[in-house]
Amino acid sequence: MSSTTIRTYGDPVLKVSAQEVTDIDGRIAQLAETMIEVMYAAPGSGLAANQIGVQRRVFVYDIGDGPMTIINPSIVESDGEWTFEEGCLSVPGLSWEITRPDRVHLVGYDLEGNEISIETEEYEGRVFQHELDHLDGILLIERLDEEQRAAAKRLLRERAIDLSTRPDPDGLGLLTRD
Repeated sequence: MSSTTIRTYGDPVLKVSAQEVTDIDGRIAQLAETMIEVMYAAPGSGLAANQIGVQRRVFVYDIGDGPMTIINPSIVESDGEWTFEEGCLSVPGLSWEITRPDRVHLVGYDLEGNEISIETEEYEGRVFQHELDHLDGILLIERLDEEQRAAAKRLLRERAIDLSTRPDPDGLGLLTRD
């Protein structure tokens, strides 16, 4: 089991666009393996590399057919519209109805360096779009309308606890408060 943690809202690494992978080698394969472990432990259906602090254009996903890794992905076509309740491992415990294109055509590379092309719709396409947003430094809350975004940010600020600035770094003192 990996000890890697998922970066959450407020971490600046989530706001930076990830860099393209130039060499698909053993390091990328190890990264993908770690990401798959973290994704399953969360549990989630997708995870972008920058969600674990690695600024490379890689994401993993599993929508029920086993884990897949996509390197340097891009969506070359999209069509339609589909609204679905969407959550995010970097914004744990929250979800919103988000409208995205229904059908997408994604291209990228697999772990062997082979070019891949996937045309899909609905849930798989949504996972692709969500993970690509991460790789572009876009969080789910940026897909909300202005009022929803303000409410989400307010809620996230209320939930945030910076233990490093508290006199009780392990947080156990919070358990005794009224």
